[in-house]
Amino acid sequence: MACKLSPSILSADFGILKDQIGIINESTADFIHVDVMDGVFVPNISFGFTILDSLVSYVRKPLDIHLMIADADKYLERFAAYKPEYLTVHFEACQHLNRTVHAIRSLGVKAGIALNPHTPVALLEEIIHDADLVLIMSVNPGYGGQKFITNSFQKIRKTKALITENNAAALIEVDGGVNSSNIKLLADAGADIVVAGNAVFGAADIKEAIIELKSSCL
Repeated sequence: MACKLSPSILSADFGILKDQIGIINESTADFIHVDVMDGVFVPNISFGFTILDSLVSYVRKPLDIHLMIADADKYLERFAAYKPEYLTVHFEACQHLNRTVHAIRSLGVKAGIALNPHTPVALLEEIIHDADLVLIMSVNPGYGGQKFITNSFQKIRKTKALITENNAAALIEVDGGVNSSNIKLLADAGADIVVAGNAVFGAADIKEAIIELKSSCL
């Protein structure tokens, strides 16, 4: 099954970020994945509104914003103002997830729910109908370049089964350790969107890497 590709700018060279985003704009990538980390929910700090304010002025692909932050409710309106295709929060970071998901959707943005590797898929049963996207973390969140957790294949299949059994419409996204050797297996397991960082920005030819990754999951 074909899948869409969302390159993660966490792996980009920030010294030439505008140039690298320009390459993504001209590529066959479907989204641009933006990992926002606060150093509280995850042990790393990435970037915030100042970078995003600049980024949106030259991004030509739909944004796929992934909030790895505590108390995301405080910032939903600010992130929604960037008009992303998806705004994803973590199950583990939201005290009242139903309220948060509905708040995102009320802002005219599709709502995603991310699950850390240790979080069971079954916990989404009561909210799967309200989600537009389920993001399966195939590494522990916080850093790029980590090794793919192989149990993620089973987790994707469980998520797909949950969506199907409940006649829900959520798509499945996978983030962490994605490369040319596992992307087809991810698509076959049920992934609709894959996030790739080092596999894209670590390549000698970024546009060609994106073409190869997308063709690998056909």
